[in-house]
Amino acid sequence: MAARDDSAPFVSRREFLGCAACACAWGGLGPLIARAGEPPLPTWTREIDFYDQLPEQKIQCFVCPLHCTLKDGETCFCRTRTNVGGKLFTRAYNNPCILDVDPIEKLPLNHFRPGTQTLTIGVGGCNLRCIYCQNWQQSQKMPDELKTFELAAADAIAQAKKKKIDTIAFSYTEPMAFLEYAKDVAIEAKKARLKVVVASAAFVETEALLDFAQHVDAFVVSLKGFDDDFYHRVCGITRDPVLAAIETIKKKTKCWLELLNLIVPSYNDELPKIEEMVAWIHKTLGDEVPLHFARFAPMYKLANLPQTPVQTLEVACEAAHQAGLRYVYTSNIAPHEANNTFCANCHQPVIQRLGFKILENKLSHGTCPGCHRKLPGVWA
Repeated sequence: MAARDDSAPFVSRREFLGCAACACAWGGLGPLIARAGEPPLPTWTREIDFYDQLPEQKIQCFVCPLHCTLKDGETCFCRTRTNVGGKLFTRAYNNPCILDVDPIEKLPLNHFRPGTQTLTIGVGGCNLRCIYCQNWQQSQKMPDELKTFELAAADAIAQAKKKKIDTIAFSYTEPMAFLEYAKDVAIEAKKARLKVVVASAAFVETEALLDFAQHVDAFVVSLKGFDDDFYHRVCGITRDPVLAAIETIKKKTKCWLELLNLIVPSYNDELPKIEEMVAWIHKTLGDEVPLHFARFAPMYKLANLPQTPVQTLEVACEAAHQAGLRYVYTSNIAPHEANNTFCANCHQPVIQRLGFKILENKLSHGTCPGCHRKLPGVWA
């Protein structure tokens, strides 16, 4: 997910109460319990779509693989779903903390309508605990702890049309934490013939993902690393549900898919793991899914680390090319040759970029002017 302008434990247990209530197979952290002195609870207007009611007014959430089990008054690990009298409601609805106009390349999406803009929405909360989060001030708080503004779905669409923008994006924070709001906005967007794109870490259950994806045109998924220890230690979750979600998007939806891997020095920059990751991408998803290697900037709990060396990004790109991936990019670094799109058939540059800015686009409806091959993507 785009930055707002991503060996220490991922979170302290004393940050949370009621850990035993969360049915996490790996012994993870539990739901966040409302405490005295917190801001007033929001007006409960939107019930969650995926949860079970249990005896004694308890519930179990099935939006993400954490499957939080909550007593009345408790809130899920994501900080956005609260048990209110035995029903599960979202506190992340109609109350974004971020509303920006962005180039679509910022998500990053390089093969989906390049050169267009998005109206990008972010809401507080997240079901990850990434210790390098670029937007931690928003993602690591409840929505009602932030400075927010009211924005109903119809108002979001009206704002986009007013600005002559035809794409709604969900980014900056984790859309799966405000899935119900994102879904309702997306439904209205499709009615208005707008495109919908999502930047997500994809830690979500298949049923909830497929329900949302029918209203989405493109996903860019942040594949944080490629071993379970990294995911647990650095992000506070497990890896395999993310891989399953990526495969689901590719094979069971009509959504365009791109992947992002932020390379963090000393955490996920080992070449063997990068080679394992790109081999999995090639084998599971094919050779035409664009992959972005992003440069880490010191942030949040990893502010002591250096930026990712340019050479590390270049070695990762070469490993991806060697694995057979055809469209490999660098992000958060410019100028760089790997900002550009090259035709995988004749190897000529067809879109030249400076960071997120397009300098020249030679494609005609996605077709290379040199060899007349159509590149994979959505070009109109």
